[in-house]
Amino acid sequence: MRVVQAFRFELDPNVAQRVSLARHVGAARFAYNWGLSRCLEALEQGLPLPSAAQLHKAWNVWKRENAPWWVEVSKCAPQEAFRDLERAFRNWRQGRAGRPRFKRKKSLEDNKARLTGSIRVTPRHVQLPRIGKVRTKERTDKLLELLQARKARILSATIAREADRWFVSLTCEVERPDPIPRVPQDDDVVGVDLGLMSFLVLSDGTCIEAPKPLSRGLRLLRRRSRQLSRKRKGSRNHRKASLRLAKLHRRIKNIRRDFLHQVTTALAKTKSVIVVEDLSVKALARGRLSRSVADAGWGMFRRMLEYKGRWYGARLMIAPRDFPSTRLCSRCGHRNGRLPLSQRVFRCAACGLEMDRDLNSAINLRNYGLAALKGPTGSSPGSDACGDPSGGGTAFGSVYEPRVDEAGSGRSFVSPREVK
Repeated sequence: MRVVQAFRFELDPNVAQRVSLARHVGAARFAYNWGLSRCLEALEQGLPLPSAAQLHKAWNVWKRENAPWWVEVSKCAPQEAFRDLERAFRNWRQGRAGRPRFKRKKSLEDNKARLTGSIRVTPRHVQLPRIGKVRTKERTDKLLELLQARKARILSATIAREADRWFVSLTCEVERPDPIPRVPQDDDVVGVDLGLMSFLVLSDGTCIEAPKPLSRGLRLLRRRSRQLSRKRKGSRNHRKASLRLAKLHRRIKNIRRDFLHQVTTALAKTKSVIVVEDLSVKALARGRLSRSVADAGWGMFRRMLEYKGRWYGARLMIAPRDFPSTRLCSRCGHRNGRLPLSQRVFRCAACGLEMDRDLNSAINLRNYGLAALKGPTGSSPGSDACGDPSGGGTAFGSVYEPRVDEAGSGRSFVSPREVK
């Protein structure tokens, strides 16, 4: 099985290499903004948007008179920036993202540059175009073994700066062993309910708490932001305060990413079928709980589960947004009224079941997965598939049709409704 996988290493550059890395990142950001300004002019004049190739051709003419520093960087930095710009406008027109914006030097996400061409890896170095051989802080043996065995091929290298550290991410086409086929058993099907009080609750009763790095570091984050605002711009103290703030942002992001990697890897390796809800994270991030939603990282959790499910042979099933997992009774299937977020205990008005609302939702997701695996008529008589005491099908009959999306097959575009 061939997959596209990234190998990320922290670099240990010398002074000259730091300057060269910064030049490449600055050139990529400048070229992106240069191309964006021309695309916006074309939109105002009603002209078609220029492609990446057209922008690169115009850039080659413009840079010889206006950008004498272009000879100091690789041609790949602006070329890949124009391709990123073309992809950003395509996503905007297809409704998957907002309109492209100008990149800023202060934003961590904008301090990147992608390079292609001759890229080589040694046990403690990475050789990049025009930059040269840069030492890494950790050994690259794992990637080097794959390259020597011809099980991997480097496609590109992305250099990025986070506060005072430099990283390189090598995008490779890797030949991974095919996952061992696993026959889904009822015990291996697990429902996952994401929440803010607890990060997730599994249908078997397992509760995993989130580290909440932003909430725990918010007081220090505000203090360092105030310290930065009181420094004179351009002074040495302003640079020091800005670096301290950037280090704290990096630490918060690393804690969240490490936690999500551990949870998703454990689920993909131990469970054959994982059932989650198709949450509208973008809509939730605009509400009053936007900070808590961003701190949880639900979107990154979903993306990690998708590709790790393909790696380890786990099947990811997505329950549509209109599936009322919180309002259904996991015992009798009765559909109750809306539950406010302050009510943490689910009480069924039909059978009197009292259970934690997150656990009840996780069990309903598991029942949804079992019903979808067995089909609308696959349940044996008398079994409560998705809480349907009539035996078989789903709890909604012909009103609700279950939809199954496997890992990597795309999202289910169902009209969102607030069910929680």
